[in-house]
Amino acid sequence: MEKVKKFLKEVNAELRKVTWPTKDELIGSTIVTVVVSLIVAIFIGIVDRILSVVIRSIFGGGIGG
Repeated sequence: MEKVKKFLKEVNAELRKVTWPTKDELIGSTIVTVVVSLIVAIFIGIVDRILSVVIRSIFGGGIGG
């Protein structure tokens, strides 16, 4: 049990050393993360659609169905 107490004390000490972001920095970082995630998701969706069409046309499924 002493090891757990010591560990939690050390964790608490380290957390006090952390420089936490301001509200504006946090909002800015969140916006950037969401926008980049959306861009990557759209890109992957487009590439997936293109590859699906190409593979269907190669294997006789026809384009679009």
